[in-house]
Amino acid sequence: MVWLGASFISIVVVWMILRAFLAAPAGAKAAELDVQVYKDQLKALDSDLERGVLSANDAKSARLEISRRLLAADKRVQDEVGVSVDQISKPFLAAIALVLVGGAFGLYAYIGSPELPDQPLQARLEAAKLARAERPSQAQAEAQMPAPSIEGAQEYLELIEKLRNAMVERPDDPKGWGLLALHESRIGNFSAAWMAKDKAIVLLGTDATGEDYADLAEFMIFATNGYVSVEAEGALANALKLNPKSPRGRYYSGLTLAQNGRPDIAYRMWVGLLQEGPEDAPWVQSIRGQIGGVARAAGINTADIDAPGPTNDDIAAANNMSEAERRDMIAGMVSGLSDRLSTEGGTVTEWARLIRAYGILGETGNAAAAWKNAQNVFSADPAAMAVLLEAAQAAEISN
Repeated sequence: MVWLGASFISIVVVWMILRAFLAAPAGAKAAELDVQVYKDQLKALDSDLERGVLSANDAKSARLEISRRLLAADKRVQDEVGVSVDQISKPFLAAIALVLVGGAFGLYAYIGSPELPDQPLQARLEAAKLARAERPSQAQAEAQMPAPSIEGAQEYLELIEKLRNAMVERPDDPKGWGLLALHESRIGNFSAAWMAKDKAIVLLGTDATGEDYADLAEFMIFATNGYVSVEAEGALANALKLNPKSPRGRYYSGLTLAQNGRPDIAYRMWVGLLQEGPEDAPWVQSIRGQIGGVARAAGINTADIDAPGPTNDDIAAANNMSEAERRDMIAGMVSGLSDRLSTEGGTVTEWARLIRAYGILGETGNAAAAWKNAQNVFSADPAAMAVLLEAAQAAEISN
């Protein structure tokens, strides 16, 4: 049924395209048709204003945008060369139809997955949870890694070897193990580094800090070239338990989520870290190199890069939430954004995001109110008004 539906839709779309070719008057220009469409929109705008469907401010903003597009289309008319339908042969139109329909299905058969079954959201979430639980251990992941490339001056390497020997004689010295872990990491021997750090943490007991656990997780992740194992995730959990604001703990927790089917939560977490900075922090540079791919995987527009992130409690609970609970969490975030914009103001991107978010949640009344408030703020900025109008159209409240 899916294939039949896709075929029918494709044929209808192609027919509408070809019909436009055949119905166009001789010498017609595409831009002339655009001009007529925008003129009709202006007439409809006046009609909506008279009937009270639009407020004066809404009509003013919409007229500004339509007029801008009308002027652009009129300019194209002056430069465009008209093409008579007689100049386009029917075999050529048939070839276009064949390429559009056959090419689309052929391309999907080549790069798509026709045999792949349906993947409902709940099934994908369950699959991600299962994959996360069954992923390779730290030892299994390290076994797949090439031998570490040890780098350092000969004298430095000799001093580290002496420290190793000293720890054999003083196995109950947590400071010594911590020092050894630091120097092992500096020469790229991360497996030895995390093992030494783990011994230090065991000896420290309740005196171990969040940064100690963050170091342990980081050494584990470096030892597997960026892969976050179950053991590394456990270290991160301890790091965030002791220091919920730990930037490294939050960055690597986001990496864990991104690797295990929850790029949406990872994106929000990383955006929060970008907002906090500082710009020269190592995790900020790492995030900027990866956040685009994470956003695409989550289906998030990267223009929303300043979106506020969830709290650590939100993140910890998100995996066990039902769809209704997750929707409530999103609604809470949207409410927080709305309150901040109303009291403190914000950028046009933030206002547009608020309008879109209300539209997604189905709260058209709130979306319309946000659209009206944003117009009052940015009425003197045509570029900003264009962004807001696009958001309002996406939320289906611009007319």
